[in-house]
Amino acid sequence: MLIVQKYGGTSMGSSERIQNVANRVSLSLYASYKSHKQYVKDKDNVNRNNKLVVVVSAMSGVTDGILEHAGFFTSTPNERDLDMALSSGEQMSAALLSIALNAKGLKSIALNGRQAGIFTDSNHTKARIQYIDTTNIYKLLDDGYIVVVTGFQGLSNSGEITTLGRGGSDLSAVALAGALKANVCEIYSDVDGVYTTDPRIESKAKKIDRISYDEMLELASMGAKVLLTRSVELAKKLNVPIYARSSFSDDSGTLITTEENIMEKPIVSGIALDKNQARVSLISIQDRPGIAAELFGKLSKANINVDMIVQTIGRDSKTNLDFTVPKNELEKAKNTLNEFDSYADLIDYDNEVAIVSIVGVGMKSHSGVAAKAFQVLAKDNINIRMISTSEIKISMLIDLKYAELSVRVLHAAYKLDQ
Repeated sequence: MLIVQKYGGTSMGSSERIQNVANRVSLSLYASYKSHKQYVKDKDNVNRNNKLVVVVSAMSGVTDGILEHAGFFTSTPNERDLDMALSSGEQMSAALLSIALNAKGLKSIALNGRQAGIFTDSNHTKARIQYIDTTNIYKLLDDGYIVVVTGFQGLSNSGEITTLGRGGSDLSAVALAGALKANVCEIYSDVDGVYTTDPRIESKAKKIDRISYDEMLELASMGAKVLLTRSVELAKKLNVPIYARSSFSDDSGTLITTEENIMEKPIVSGIALDKNQARVSLISIQDRPGIAAELFGKLSKANINVDMIVQTIGRDSKTNLDFTVPKNELEKAKNTLNEFDSYADLIDYDNEVAIVSIVGVGMKSHSGVAAKAFQVLAKDNINIRMISTSEIKISMLIDLKYAELSVRVLHAAYKLDQ
């Protein structure tokens, strides 16, 4: 069995933790998956059955330290040079883990992005993987090596070191698992899986054994910290099953897989909360063809991400347009929208809001989910200011002061604590 594992910065955060990872990797050589639900370390099997590719992040704090050093000289460092500096963190982690594995008597080798055959476009600091040449990795696996690969980085076609941006190590692991046709991809962090909601908000949150790619995408887009959207999108595209697990426990974690592999689909799988959004309202804007295209085109050009969009028809050829943007992009949005002052009677901004979302593939075939949400929120005097829906998600914009209360009452309403 071919297994791709990824260990995050916290898991690699010290020599002792790297030793812990090395111990886990060595046990994984003899591990088996007796079912998608139960992960078993087969200690009675003395034969080394598995081939392992291990992707690592930089040790926790190293990447931030590099950025801090670069920022000492300039707020706008050359991105090509910055990528060269940033890539050193993962190279150190990979080398140290390989040293630890070799010290245990195992045959291991560390590879950087170029040596692993990971080729990207030339978009420094946020490159996208174009293809992976698996020749070298396959040869090393056949020669009996545990292959330790630097996450987060690759090589452009012009021979430059590139980095993949936030969540790049997860992306590296999923891409390698797909290219190598691995049996499974394990993402290890300090979180032991995907929960029905944030346990810091609702202590009765339960770990989910299995969740579909689409549900995970919706939760990731709302800020769930287990995996980022890009990694889940790629896993779905390549049909790579992912186990989200903790490197600090033996829990089986959460399996992220196709909807078809989930026999009992819950109506609601989880409640997500995003407190990093701000609302923008254009009151009595001109209701004419092209105005929305012009408005959102300007926001797109300024690299401002727009989430919820609601339009209501007003009077006298006027309409109201409401949408949300990330709070850290609100000032940029204000500057971009200055030229639209003459188009609207008023442009209003509010950053004291939050988005609470209900996610579940079971909503496709069950009615009444939205009605229940509206009823329980109304019972606690929580006003819904905007609503948007997809096939498996209902999102509601509410006042920030009610954010955590809304999560708890919705979690209870859909019996996610049972």
